[in-house]
Amino acid sequence: MPRAESSGGAAGDSAAAWRAELVDHRRTVGPSPDGRSGSARELLARRGELRVHGGIGSVGCVDSAGRTRWTHRCAGRPNAAHVSGDRVLVTTDSLEYTPWGHLGPALLLDLADGRLVAELRGRRAAARGGGRFVLGLEGYDVFDTWEYDRDGTLTDSWRSYGHYVVGTGLRVVEADRSIPTDGRVVRLLPGGVVERGPRLSDPQPPEPLVLGDGTILVLDGWVLRAVGRGLDSAVLAELAPADKKVDARTVRALRRDGDRIAVVVRERDADEPTRYTVDTWTFGLRRRA
Repeated sequence: MPRAESSGGAAGDSAAAWRAELVDHRRTVGPSPDGRSGSARELLARRGELRVHGGIGSVGCVDSAGRTRWTHRCAGRPNAAHVSGDRVLVTTDSLEYTPWGHLGPALLLDLADGRLVAELRGRRAAARGGGRFVLGLEGYDVFDTWEYDRDGTLTDSWRSYGHYVVGTGLRVVEADRSIPTDGRVVRLLPGGVVERGPRLSDPQPPEPLVLGDGTILVLDGWVLRAVGRGLDSAVLAELAPADKKVDARTVRALRRDGDRIAVVVRERDADEPTRYTVDTWTFGLRRRA
């Protein structure tokens, strides 16, 4: 698919308009605080009074009073749901290892009754409004995003994949698992056009955060970056020396902590796999005068 270079952001929404001030840094050592039981039902999405929950073998919809509207059986475990118009797209993990790892089917369901509209393939998805979705997959010569309408009909595709940011257009924080990575923050335009923004050094950045003005916060290795709506980029903070690598034992996340941003890095001990060192940096964000 064609790729176009970005010309940078407008003055009013520049990534350089933001600055990060370190408020706190804490380190703990112990067992990992995360984990999923494998059997509990999880809240995956909500729309008004409706809640979409998933657990091993099924996805269901309940209302605010706890009444079950519908249940749809599936072979694996739902891991995410995205609601658009009168449709919900549910991505799943397979309970058995396949050539695509633990990838299960992506189920396009009718939000009103749970009826299966289409069975698709993809690992990450996002809702685009009006019953439309984007769905992406990476691996085995696949690095693609597809757009589907409410009937599961393919309407567009792009050579890009990663974390999707829907709002001012459709942007992607790419994740390609290649070393060195060719990933960037990009914008997907109609007709398969990929507008290229800043390069990334991290082949697997964690899910980004989006600020109110559309600025994306990206943890690129050990660097916290801001990427503006115009795909301009600015470094907000460096958490470690430039030559420190992120290995397979490291789990990273960005999260909101009230009106602040927290960067959480969990590094597994090389000799004791149940022990983690957890660093949490808390930043206050403010716009430059």
